[in-house]
Amino acid sequence: MNDLQREVDRIVMEFGGYWKPFEMLAALMEEIGELADELLKVEGVKGSGDRERLKEELGDVAFALSCIANYYDVDITEAIRETIEKYRERDRDRWNNV
Repeated sequence: MNDLQREVDRIVMEFGGYWKPFEMLAALMEEIGELADELLKVEGVKGSGDRERLKEELGDVAFALSCIANYYDVDITEAIRETIEKYRERDRDRWNNV
């Protein structure tokens, strides 16, 4: 678990512990919806938004995702590094053919 995940863990434990997995998934989906709404605003599709609010929504998504990762003892930093390598390998020729 990385430092940010440990900090999330401390806060969650202060407030009584982790929710059940599907409750955490529902919270993540709610936050993703709010992120989508703000992104539409920032891009001018749906009113007007601001980047600070977008930043806040990205943070909320990261927090909710960290809760799920912590529950299952997954280090997000390690997971992202592995995903970067997966994309690097899998998609290395993808953009050269365009």
